[in-house]
Amino acid sequence: MTTMTPKSGLFLGGSCIAAIAGVGSVFELSSGQPDLGVTATSVILAISIPLTCFLFYAAVRDTNAANNK
Repeated sequence: MTTMTPKSGLFLGGSCIAAIAGVGSVFELSSGQPDLGVTATSVILAISIPLTCFLFYAAVRDTNAANNK
């Protein structure tokens, strides 16, 4: 049985929030007139993609480490 630690849950939650921000940024940019402006929305998109991957990877690693003890 695989158990998730609270720290893994925080990493996974952060990954979900970053992914939602990335998807929202894509929709905003495709609309032509982003509410926050093109520059700010592009920066959010550029930061959210690697952040999503990093946090998801951290959650998986933390869960695996907790289960291998």
